[in-house]
Amino acid sequence: MSVALLEARGLRKHFPLRGGVLQRTRAWVRAVDEVAFQVRAGETVGIVGESGCGKSTLARLLLRLVEPDAGHVWFDGEDVLRALPSRMKRLRRDMQLVFQDPHASLNPRLTIEDAVAFSLLVHGVRRAEAREKARMLLGRVGLDPRLYGRRYPHELSGGQRQRVNIARALVLDPKLLLLDEPVSSLDKSVQAQVLNLLQELKAERALTYVFISHDLNVIEYVSDRVLVMYLGRVVESGTADALAESPKHPYTQALYASAPSMDPDRRMERPPIAGDPPNPINPPSGCRFRTRCAFAMPKCAEAAPAPVAVAAGHDVACYLYDEVRT
Repeated sequence: MSVALLEARGLRKHFPLRGGVLQRTRAWVRAVDEVAFQVRAGETVGIVGESGCGKSTLARLLLRLVEPDAGHVWFDGEDVLRALPSRMKRLRRDMQLVFQDPHASLNPRLTIEDAVAFSLLVHGVRRAEAREKARMLLGRVGLDPRLYGRRYPHELSGGQRQRVNIARALVLDPKLLLLDEPVSSLDKSVQAQVLNLLQELKAERALTYVFISHDLNVIEYVSDRVLVMYLGRVVESGTADALAESPKHPYTQALYASAPSMDPDRRMERPPIAGDPPNPINPPSGCRFRTRCAFAMPKCAEAAPAPVAVAAGHDVACYLYDEVRT
């Protein structure tokens, strides 16, 4: 697990907001700003944060479904952002995305079997061979192809549709799966089944996962390492155990404090974090969390703090840890 399968450095994406008769750019939505991290072969990296913090945009930048404004992405030692379209097609065989909405991501006019086989047909595999592999994968994800293969997406439940999406992502035998909120739309019992399936498939196929979620319980269950994002930036990163036991950044502490508990002695009497995230069109200067932070200092408004290592493999971007920085 020492080899970096995926590496991102300085990724940035700002979306223009246009208006007026000439559709000129009036402002920019700062979706992702200076994000850098590595994913080692065989591990699961979780990305967690509130809605709108840039998690899904980051996943699309990594796959080059959205072109970044700046930064670099390397996959298996190859520069993804400089790859020609023909090479990019081959790279995407090894990098697959499981979308958040299992219904919207399936073609309503294709049967389940054809939806799974479609990627193979695009890559030149014979139809009979593609359908045979699609049936095999449907069976592996818990859908009997004799019962479900000729059905359409609207005839399946949400959990069944997400199993189809997982089979579709695996049909090209990828090395890396980016899972964008794959269980957020499912009820808890189905969530557990899908998460256990993903864990089994990871072990069987030696897969590497980038797992995006806003649910800390899910992130803790599946992840080896965790990145915490706030308003387009990574504010803390470390192992799942380290962050659960000793979160350092005030935002990470607030996330863990807001997680529901079954223990009546840990009942929340006041919210650990107040207000909504600032507008990404005009985020606060310096540290973007300072407007909601109980520990904000004058220098927090001057410049964004650089990440500092508070322990081995545990980095935090916060001026509270300046003594570690020096």
